[in-house]
Amino acid sequence: MHISENVSLKPYNTFGIDVIARRMGAFTNVEDLSVLASPGTLILGGGSNILFTHDIDGLVLRNEIRGIEVAREDEAYIYVRAGAGEIWHGFVQQALDRGWAGVENLSLIPGSVGAAPMQNIGAYGVEIKDVFHELSAYHLDEKKVYTFSLDDCEFGYRESIFKRRYKGQFVILDVTFRLNKRPHFHTEYGAIREELEKMQVRELSIQGISQAVIHIRQSKLPDPAQIGNAGSFFKNPTVPREKFEELREQWPGIVGYPVADSGVKLAAGWLIEQCGWKGFRRGDAGCHARQALVLVNYGHASGREIFDLSEEIMQSVQAKFGVGLEREVNII
Repeated sequence: MHISENVSLKPYNTFGIDVIARRMGAFTNVEDLSVLASPGTLILGGGSNILFTHDIDGLVLRNEIRGIEVAREDEAYIYVRAGAGEIWHGFVQQALDRGWAGVENLSLIPGSVGAAPMQNIGAYGVEIKDVFHELSAYHLDEKKVYTFSLDDCEFGYRESIFKRRYKGQFVILDVTFRLNKRPHFHTEYGAIREELEKMQVRELSIQGISQAVIHIRQSKLPDPAQIGNAGSFFKNPTVPREKFEELREQWPGIVGYPVADSGVKLAAGWLIEQCGWKGFRRGDAGCHARQALVLVNYGHASGREIFDLSEEIMQSVQAKFGVGLEREVNII
């Protein structure tokens, strides 16, 4: 349980923002966590959905709880428990290797297992809530472990109870996923079908879908190891159908997908691109040249510079389309 002082967090966030933590350590079990942590402690997973805008004058702890095991199974499902500190894509690969279906569409998403339900990560027609069973989480103030069911987590679009009502109160310890013994393929997302055709896949498999998703992501999104980023910086906004029809009259090419309650989900990347931001760069802060939804650090941008750029983008989209964007990335 060694605690270091004045540690750069640059290696611990995918934006590569160089801020200093006054104190930093790690935990591999709940016992160490209970000794080290207190309300106000910043818990870091993979650092893939965070933007640091200032130094941290306190304690930062990295969640390094590992382990993947079968909790139980029945005729249809395998219930797999994974430590919150496991790398998400590593968990997906283990599931693929063992023939466990359900997470193949979520391949190559950066971050940790613990962050997955917190953010309700999703891609290509699948979200964590679709394969979630339960999780264990430690309450920093009460120093007790609670179990959260699917309903308890109040999942929404890139949302959970841990991002709203319980923000900063709990540390996720492990997550149990309900994976399928017999796959139900999700290829509705057009790009997956096109990629599978390019790959000349004749017979669908979870491995084939995973590889298609990896190809698509690598073609569209920058590798954080090469250029600092946190993936999609903004959520895709949902507007009433009436508003969508008004927008479509003025911009016939606008991209939208029907969702429940008569709403339409707009492609935030399309809106941002129409405002001229795609490929924009100011100093080392920019908007990626291939995907306008991704803000990037070309080397030495500060978190404040990236945050300010996001503010300008949000204001321009609001002014042009009358649509408000919301950040997906957590601002610290």
